Parts: sequence; C-alpha cells; structure tokens
Amino acid sequence: MKKDVAVRWCAARLEVGEGPRWIDGRLVLVDILAGALHETDGDRPGPLRQLHRLSVPLGAVAPVAGAAGSWIVAAGRGFALLDRSGGLDWLARPARGGVAPRRMNDGVCDPFGRFWAGCTAWDTTPGAGALFRVDTDGAVTQVLDGITTPNGPAFSPDGRLLYLADSDRRVVDRFPVDPVTGALGERSPFVTFDAGGPDGMTVDVEGNLWVAVWGCGEVRQFTPAGVLKAVVAVPAPQVTAPCLGGPAGTRLFITTAGYGRAADAADGCGDVFAVDVPTPGVPAATFGPLTRGGGRPGP
Repeated sequence: MKKDVAVRWCAARLEVGEGPRWIDGRLVLVDILAGALHETDGDRPGPLRQLHRLSVPLGAVAPVAGAAGSWIVAAGRGFALLDRSGGLDWLARPARGGVAPRRMNDGVCDPFGRFWAGCTAWDTTPGAGALFRVDTDGAVTQVLDGITTPNGPAFSPDGRLLYLADSDRRVVDRFPVDPVTGALGERSPFVTFDAGGPDGMTVDVEGNLWVAVWGCGEVRQFTPAGVLKAVVAVPAPQVTAPCLGGPAGTRLFITTAGYGRAADAADGCGDVFAVDVPTPGVPAATFGPLTRGGGRPGP
C-alpha cells in the first residue's frame, strides 16, 4: 500500500473548508459556516482569494454550463443560482422542515449535469439529514432520507454509481444511478471505518475513490472493489475533502477545518494541503445547461 504525506498549500485557517473543485485552471472551495467561496492558483502555493460571501452557510457550489461566473449553490436551507455579481435566485428550500433545524452541506454535479447535495441538522440529530437532486430544469427532488451527516457525494467516471458518506455512521454507501432519470437503485455498503468519519470524496479516472477521514488526518484511496490502495497523511486531524487537479490533473488538494480548534493552533487545521499522486482526476462536472429561466425568489 502506497503512503504519502501532504504539505501545506495555503495557510488559510478556514472554519470548515470543504468542496474543493478544480475549475478553469484554479482551485475553488468553500468555507461552509462563513458562507464564503474562495479560489487559489493550483500551479504554485499562494493565498486564497474570496469570490463571494453569503449571509447563510455555503455547503457546495458547481459552475453553471454556458454562464461564465455563475454557480449553482447548496446554501442555507436550499438551492440557488449565484450570479457573478453575488445575487441569489432561489430554486427551492427543501431543508426547511424536519425534526430539527437543518442546513445544506456537501454537494457535487454528476456527469449528466444534475446537482446533488445533502443537508444535516445543526445539532446532528440522528437521521435528520437528507440527500437532494436538482435536475437541469431546476426541479428539486429528495432522493434519500434517514441520514445524519451526508458527505461526498461522488460519482464514478461514467456517472452510473453514486458514493455517499454518512459521517456519523462511519460508512460510505454505493448506489447505482439511472443515467437518464437520476433515480437511485439499491443501496449497498462500500466501506466502513473503525475510527474517524468519512467526509468529502472524489473519484479518479480509474474509478478509485478518495475519501477524507475526519479525525484521523488522512485521505484514503480505495479501488472500485473497496480495497484500500493508498493513504495520504495530512498534518491536520480535521480533514474534510480531497480534489484532484493542477496542471496535470494529478495534484491532490485537501481541505481541512479549524472549527473547534484554538485560533492560534499550529496543527494546520483550516489550511489547504496538497500532494502529487500518480492518477489524474475526473474533470469537475457543470450544472445544466439549465432548461428554464432561473428560479424564484426565496424569503
């Protein structure tokens, strides 16, 4: 089994860094609780640049096809389109109900242009989370419930398999996906963890799944058969998500969280790390093109 060690790329001190994506030759990521969207260069280490800051938590973003500078976002209690000036056009707020107050969390687009994101309860009430799918006509569908803290999700290169972590259960599940309708097939456990919790994930061109392990300071690579193939050690225990990008597509960027740590902690929590690996990633998918004229304003 191959073992590597990541090095600091950005001394960012993010509260909850998440959702890294390699988009248009740069690394894009969010700071969830701060509601901030950042970017940085991927060819050499450097500081983060803030693109937008929202008044609500920002769980994940994906670029909108054919609309430069626009994003679909999982934010607050729902989904919205974010334009280049920072304006929000709400599609739906499906996380409003439930047994406890909830917020949107991690999300990603599949290769067919649909956006998937989960929500979780602020107090991590067991089973209060859910997974939603936004189709290219802007319609939002709840596809799974009974989750506590959904993370990932990630798709196989052909988009026919969905990987979803439930961090509190310490398990990554796998679902077949209908490429036409986006309907999920039967759920099956892919890998479980004895310690730490699986968090953000990404897939490389060979179909290997890279999983950030919160509490263990690691990113682990698993083959499509669920066999542990490689481990990347991260000098920060609260590892949140990996992303493959860089000029050759083989740089593994890793976000972390400073949440709950001392402001002057020297353990790297909240910084961004990187290491070069042999296998390139799958290009980040875009949302759409949207087949209707935006969303509707939300309160």
